[in-house]
Amino acid sequence: MMTLPATRRLLIVGALSLLSAGLAQAQAQLDQAAPGFRAQTADGKTVDLASLKGKTVVLEWTNHDCPYVRKHYNSGNMQGQQKDAAAHGVVWLQVISSAPGEQGYVEGPQALELNSKRGAAPSATLLDPTGQIGKAYGAQTTPHMYIVNPEGQLVYKGGIDSIPSNKVEDLARAEPYVKQALAEMAAGRKPNPANTRPYGCSVKYAKG
Repeated sequence: MMTLPATRRLLIVGALSLLSAGLAQAQAQLDQAAPGFRAQTADGKTVDLASLKGKTVVLEWTNHDCPYVRKHYNSGNMQGQQKDAAAHGVVWLQVISSAPGEQGYVEGPQALELNSKRGAAPSATLLDPTGQIGKAYGAQTTPHMYIVNPEGQLVYKGGIDSIPSNKVEDLARAEPYVKQALAEMAAGRKPNPANTRPYGCSVKYAKG
C-alpha cells in the first residue's frame, strides 16, 4: 500500500506535468512544436522545456529493468552518447514514465543511485509516474528517443539505432540513428531519417 508521503509526491509530480498548456491534448509531430512540459527531476528540481529554448534537447524514455535498456547501459553505449552530447552543448533528459508498482518505477533517490552505478550522465532525470509526458509524446518503448531542436520543434523520433535486439553484439553493426541525427544537426542539416521504428519494452504506464 502506498504511503501518504508517496501519494503526495505522486500528486505533485502529476500537477507539475500538467502545468504545461495543452499538454494532455498534445501529440508529438515532426517539424511541429514539441509538447511542452514542466517536470520534477530525480534530484528534486524542476525542468521546464520552454526554458531550454535555444538548445538541442534529447529525450530518452528509460526503464532500468528492461533488457533492451540494459543492453545500451551495460555496454556503455548510452552513457557514451550522453557524454558526447553534453560535450556539444546538448541537453539530454531521461524520462521515467513507469507507474508506481510497475516495472521500472523508481523514486528520485533510486534513479540517482542507478545512474551513479552505471556511470550515466544525463543532464537530468524526469519523473513522470502519471505518464502525462510520455503519452503527450506518444512514447511506446524503452528506450524511445526524441530530439527537439533549438527552436523548440520536434525533429527526430524513434529508435536509438537500427537493430531491434537486446544483444550487445548487435551494436557494432547497427546504424546509430540518434548519434547521426545530432551530428547532422550540428552540421546544419535536418536529421535523416527523422522518423524510425522504436524498439524495446513497452512503457509501463498506469493500467486502466
